[in-house]
Amino acid sequence: MHTKLLTTSEQDLREAGAILRGGGLVAIPTETVYGLAANALDERAVRSIFEAKGRPQDNPLIVHVCDTAMIPALAAGVPDAVRSLAERFWPGPLTVIMPKSDKVPSATSGGLDTVAIRFPSDETARKIIAYAGVPLAAPSANLSGSPSPTTAQHCIDDMTGRIDAIVCGEDCKVGVESTVITLAENPPRLLRPGAVTLEMLREVLPDIVLDAAVKHRLKPGAVAASPGMKYKHYAPKAKVVILDGSFEQFAAYVGEHRQTDAYGLVFRGEEQCLDLPCVSYGSETDSLSQAKGLFGALRRLDELGAKQVFARMPSKTGVGLAVYNRLIRAAGFDVIKL
Repeated sequence: MHTKLLTTSEQDLREAGAILRGGGLVAIPTETVYGLAANALDERAVRSIFEAKGRPQDNPLIVHVCDTAMIPALAAGVPDAVRSLAERFWPGPLTVIMPKSDKVPSATSGGLDTVAIRFPSDETARKIIAYAGVPLAAPSANLSGSPSPTTAQHCIDDMTGRIDAIVCGEDCKVGVESTVITLAENPPRLLRPGAVTLEMLREVLPDIVLDAAVKHRLKPGAVAASPGMKYKHYAPKAKVVILDGSFEQFAAYVGEHRQTDAYGLVFRGEEQCLDLPCVSYGSETDSLSQAKGLFGALRRLDELGAKQVFARMPSKTGVGLAVYNRLIRAAGFDVIKL
């Protein structure tokens, strides 16, 4: 398959919309990560997303809209809390799960009776949805399990020859996928953390709880209600181990256990203090910079041929919880307490 590289000109965005309306696949920029988009209401088009990514088909997708007026057709009743959440967080990096309407195919919902809906803040993404004239199902535009794409080049590396087009926009401002919450049960639950933090959500939904699968493996046999819960995700080819301790403890452990082709995944400036090659993924005191830098750093480790990666532990509060959630899945939950 020939993959067109499109710009963010109005003419090219119209072309992207036409491809999507016709049942094709297009990688599009959003504020979180690049998404692999298809018409969310076209089951055949949605199934082609799974084929292009090599993604397990029981993993639900997020439906992207460019106007809240699109939501009633997708949901079987819109919970009252959606209005308050929309006023505070939309457009933006928040996905809300609610009961789905019959218009949403089973392939889009991962076989569940719910639909996950997001209203992105990225202007290019919203224009593409509008030109397509349909809501778009759009998981991350990468090969399943590998680090999510935060630049157009990442999409080109993973998706060339697999999809119809890639819209080459700006690098993603957030760098990790959207926060996902469910309103399909009581109390509401945070299923996947992101830039809209648990602390921010509690200002609107005081009774929201943190799902155990945010920090731990999903229990055997449990159903994944959100993308990013069930499978090992975001992983480079190297074996990643998270070391939970001070920088001094980290340096001592690495010095004793490093092997050939070992690298450190560290905070900015620490690479100068270690006797092994390192890639940094943001400032220790700035979780937003960590979120923006994490996936690019994991891809860089692959480019460098890393076989073993020792990673510094991020915070587990605020946006740091989102970084931690992605990193423990990249490491296959391999964490060593120092």
